[in-house]
Amino acid sequence: MSGHVFLKTASLFALMLSAAPALAAPALAAPALAADEQDQPSDGGLGEIVVTAQKRAEPLQKTPISIVALTADDIAKKGIADLTDLRSQVPALQVTPHPNSATTARVFLRGVGNNDDQITVDPSVAIYLDGIYVARGQGLAAEIAEIERIEVLRGPQGSLYGRNATGGAINYIARQPRLGEFHARQSLAYGNYDQFRSRTSVNVPVGETLAVELAYLHSSKDGFVRNLGTGVERFGDQRRDAYRAAVLWQPAPSFELRYAYDRSDIADTPAFMVSAPYYPRMAVRPTAGSPAVRDLAANDVTAQGHSLVASWNASDEVTIRSLTGYRKLANFTNQNYLTGVAGPFPVFVTTFDQNQRQWSEELQVVGSALDRQLEYTLGAYFFDEKAFSYDTTVPTGRATTLRTATVRNRAWALYGQMTWRPEALAGVYLTGGLRWSRDSRKATLDQTSVALNGTRTVRPQGRGDNSFTDVSPSVILGYDVNRDVNVYAKWSRGYKTGGYNLRASTIERFAEGYGPERLDSFEFGLKSSWLDNRLRANVAVFRANYRDIQVNIQSDPENPAVTDIFNAGEARIQGIELDLTAKPSRALTVNANYAFLDAGYRRITDQITGANIASRFNFVEAPRHTLTVGAEWTLPETPLGVPSASVDYYMQSRKFSSTTDARYIVGDYGLLNARLSLSEIPVGFGKWRLSAYARNLTDTKYYIANFSAGLPAAFFGEPRTYGIELNFEY
Repeated sequence: MSGHVFLKTASLFALMLSAAPALAAPALAAPALAADEQDQPSDGGLGEIVVTAQKRAEPLQKTPISIVALTADDIAKKGIADLTDLRSQVPALQVTPHPNSATTARVFLRGVGNNDDQITVDPSVAIYLDGIYVARGQGLAAEIAEIERIEVLRGPQGSLYGRNATGGAINYIARQPRLGEFHARQSLAYGNYDQFRSRTSVNVPVGETLAVELAYLHSSKDGFVRNLGTGVERFGDQRRDAYRAAVLWQPAPSFELRYAYDRSDIADTPAFMVSAPYYPRMAVRPTAGSPAVRDLAANDVTAQGHSLVASWNASDEVTIRSLTGYRKLANFTNQNYLTGVAGPFPVFVTTFDQNQRQWSEELQVVGSALDRQLEYTLGAYFFDEKAFSYDTTVPTGRATTLRTATVRNRAWALYGQMTWRPEALAGVYLTGGLRWSRDSRKATLDQTSVALNGTRTVRPQGRGDNSFTDVSPSVILGYDVNRDVNVYAKWSRGYKTGGYNLRASTIERFAEGYGPERLDSFEFGLKSSWLDNRLRANVAVFRANYRDIQVNIQSDPENPAVTDIFNAGEARIQGIELDLTAKPSRALTVNANYAFLDAGYRRITDQITGANIASRFNFVEAPRHTLTVGAEWTLPETPLGVPSASVDYYMQSRKFSSTTDARYIVGDYGLLNARLSLSEIPVGFGKWRLSAYARNLTDTKYYIANFSAGLPAAFFGEPRTYGIELNFEY
């Protein structure tokens, strides 16, 4: 590992050990339990998972939402490093890289998402870090230093969140400082492709009312495609650092103040783009690129943010919270498109230099009344964003495009949700939610073309200024049949604001922009526990009517960089999601998560003739079947520790990856992962665990993206990786 990484890890680890004798002795206060540590049953049944999807801590099984919750233990055992790793853990979730940059994540839930990476386009799936909305998809491949839980909420969200979303929400909950407890963690992983990963964290109590947690993560891995040209050595290298500092101050039992700073740096090299034949044929997974590549450079992405959360228990029934967030993004990325495929030159080369900052303020009142027969959440939200983007597209044999854009967005929202549990109707509950939103969207576009002879053509500046208003309701009728079975029926409306298309075919179409899209979702769910809590079975059946869809149409068949977005679409999405977890014995836990998805356009209106041309369009990133199965087996304790073995398998059926060309298909594939661990190693102090792991154990060759890059192209998924990992806790 590099010297600066070693010094950072070693110095923080030394701080942990030197501070331990002085700080570990006085147990000033009992620490709050993490979600995966609470209420572990003594009878060997399944442990309870507590989530905060509805702004209050409640058991997963009592939450009337289709939700997948991954605890800190799940994250560690499954090797989840960033958002892209979730795609193999959550059925109905697709996370794919954009052709312009593998560090930009395109996120789809239940077939709803964005297939583009423009800074003027809002995501359909909202991402939150400790309750703070992350507005841009650029840089979402970043890693976060210390995560306690990830919650994936499937379906429209709005009446409980600062920003609305048509597809769903992904909540990252970072580990918070704990009063009165010294706690240190260190993990080190080494693997093939020169993989090295170090995660260090330390929780330090300062007196009885203050605690500080510091965390640092470094991750590096070589790509599997060598660059035979000039510039960086390989395509697809990963070089990432993440930092987090959090402070908890609790001057009184009824009041606490939490501040956190996080930063993620990405210096990955561009992913290798392979020339791909049309489906069902598949390219050969390459090991080296073309020697004609010139000056391939690493990306440089920094995402960072501050959050301040104040929480006051005004009474036993009412809690008032303020969530203040400020985030910044600096995003430099570049991509080489298919050098050497059609001659010694690339089809084109792109570079993006983008800067964004956002500020948000959210006020929440969470409470209960009428002897807890009525629970409510009320909120007010304000969001302000500025962004600047400069990008270049340099094609071979055609004019170079230089583009500068500015963005100014503001959003206001009022939302509320109330749940009534009438005493006279035991087990019945009725929930109603409402959200009012207003969005102000402004953008400018300056574009210059430079011909092969050097002649510059400057297009008139485009200016867009639009505002949108929406009211989105939701209703849930549920019934707790008994303490182990909960059924609910839910209707909710999702709303996604309009925006502007930087790739528009004309300045007039850019300035006009496009309007909001809306989705009405109907869902029936069952959450149940059986066999003395040894079997957990959750199922959700849903149907969504999707209208005014922001359809992205390639206007120039010869140039994939020119597209137009119209509110021209109507679609129907329906499916089933099944989550099963069983623990037939103390030693064995098995799980199976499955999603069936049937998505299709019902109507797309031709902008010239008015005819329905839906048959020409494909619903992208919506595989019909996705499945994750896994098992973990803990063996009897030995003098060396407690051995365990886990295995999980993920598969998905084929899916379309182009809206307008049915030849672009990612074929079906399956991935097998395995891990062997030895925990509770008797070293004499602390807790030690040694693991050996393998991902894509069968070395399956598969695409993670298939697209038009002027010529048919694709990104391959990673080949087999393996390594060892050492974890220490004190």
